[in-house]
Amino acid sequence: MVNRNINESQLNDYLMTIEMNKAIIDIKNPVLTIKDLSISYEKGKYAVKDVSAGIKKNSITAIMGPSGCGKSTLLRAINRMHELYPSIQTFGKIYLDNEDISAIPSIKLRQKIGMVFQRPNPFPTMSIYDNVIAGYKLNGTRIKKSRKDEIVEKSLSDVVLWDEVKDSLHKRGTFLSGGQQQRLCVARTLAFQPEIILMDEPTSALDPIATAKIEDLLVELKKKYTIILVTHNMTQAARISDLSMFMYLGELIEYGITKSLFTNPVNKKTEEYLTGKFG
Repeated sequence: MVNRNINESQLNDYLMTIEMNKAIIDIKNPVLTIKDLSISYEKGKYAVKDVSAGIKKNSITAIMGPSGCGKSTLLRAINRMHELYPSIQTFGKIYLDNEDISAIPSIKLRQKIGMVFQRPNPFPTMSIYDNVIAGYKLNGTRIKKSRKDEIVEKSLSDVVLWDEVKDSLHKRGTFLSGGQQQRLCVARTLAFQPEIILMDEPTSALDPIATAKIEDLLVELKKKYTIILVTHNMTQAARISDLSMFMYLGELIEYGITKSLFTNPVNKKTEEYLTGKFG
């Protein structure tokens, strides 16, 4: 019951809290939990502000919003990429299977939470084969040749690339088309069998045919992995994601089942974004 003695400003805050509670879905038994996360690039200015959310296992979660709203910043915090830049300050907690990620050695964490970037980035001096197992080499992990062969074939098969490249494994990865290069980068991530795959606009540099192949691939991969996808493409989010987040000015405005969010958004700002009033 609302206290009748509160003033108009307090009432507005109260009503906003109710709206926000309705706008943020509560994920039961999340594989990843983000709690009160804020990220600052310079003192007093936050790219991400007090974001809390759970991520559902074996799902595709899309993060949407206009440029500069904190989507990629949030994504990169999940595998602690910001530690590479001392000027960036991170507040709050992120838990993977209830374990604080700050307590996990960074190399081990990035094996559990892999990342695929906006533009395909196979290592240009490496063969397709060596690109897939590059993480093992870079981390100084020694494995037998037979085990390497198994990892390469399985990883390339998982991204539906094996049949296309099995006779060209020792050619450079840059020999491939853009869409094939992006699938190679996904295979490189899968080589460690991560729990979560982070994707920062992975199809923005690809043509429609290659984009469709990547989208089909993600839908198949969620059977084994949890995928968090940053996208500017609202139709892509609508097509392939199970849940969607809408961010604006660093804040998580709405988070829910994709179909519900697109057809019946709770927050007016979400509706304005989805209907093209800004973006």
